[in-house]
Amino acid sequence: MRQKFTEEFRAEAIKQVTERGYSVADVSTRLGISTKSLYLWLRKAKGLSKQKDGSQAEIARLKAELKRTEEERDILKKAAAYFARESR
Repeated sequence: MRQKFTEEFRAEAIKQVTERGYSVADVSTRLGISTKSLYLWLRKAKGLSKQKDGSQAEIARLKAELKRTEEERDILKKAAAYFARESR
């Protein structure tokens, strides 16, 4: 029968390898899981962090674009007001 591990358990196992510097073999032995499972969890976690990094970069790019667009809008508003005054 296949064992089910909670997300918290998986996260802690991944943290022991990535943040605390333990080897995959050591963590898998201590926690009673296969090295294959731990490697799969690590690969999945790495993929998720890449997606988050990409999302953060996209958010930063969109915020910069929004700021530039708002500045252009403000300039156009001022120009429209100036030319409206001049045409009277």
